Amino acid sequence: MANSEKNAEDRKVVMIEATQRNGAATRMRILMAAEGEFADHGFDGATVRQIALRADVPVALVNYHFGNKEGLYRAIFEMRAPMIVDQRIAGLRLAEMEPDPERKVEMIVKAVLVPNLHMRSTEKNSSYARILAREVSDPKSHHRKVVAEFFDPIAYKVIEALQRAMPDRTVEEINWGYQAMLGVMVYTMADTGRISRLSGGLCDPEDEMTTSRHLVALMKAALLYSRVS
Repeated sequence: MANSEKNAEDRKVVMIEATQRNGAATRMRILMAAEGEFADHGFDGATVRQIALRADVPVALVNYHFGNKEGLYRAIFEMRAPMIVDQRIAGLRLAEMEPDPERKVEMIVKAVLVPNLHMRSTEKNSSYARILAREVSDPKSHHRKVVAEFFDPIAYKVIEALQRAMPDRTVEEINWGYQAMLGVMVYTMADTGRISRLSGGLCDPEDEMTTSRHLVALMKAALLYSRVS
């Protein structure tokens, strides 16, 4: 009896949500709550029930909008990745038109780093970066194929752009250089205050312009002047 009453209530909730104009707002509230939970607890540690509680919605609405936990998890990347990828592609197109090789490398570095740093600065929130950091280091991530689906295509474009800009470099040097840029980007985005503490408040990842200036200069120099003998 209790289960039938609960199922009836869940159906009622879904029907109400489907007929109201605030469905999009509710969906976004669930996504924001899920982003925080996945950032704090990882994919395995987060629960749909806790996400629903954080979003202040019934569990039935989470399932209605996203199907299950993995559907909700992927929806975060579906929301975040296109903006980053589009900005990165635009940056690569500008770099392709630059005739000066050193300036071209600098523009490629900016295309990789700046979109993510801008997101961090604009939102004052490290949740998505912490999810991304967890995803790239989780041994189970290859089952979800999130990184491969959303980020591998643009990764190949960046690597190809670097190869054209530095044709004298080996495939290994180019790929490790790209990997180093990703590490710098993700670690900086995910920072929760450590660099500010270590620097006595002089370094702040939410200061987009200063952060970008330092990191772009460092990665440009690493790519141009470091060689493996």
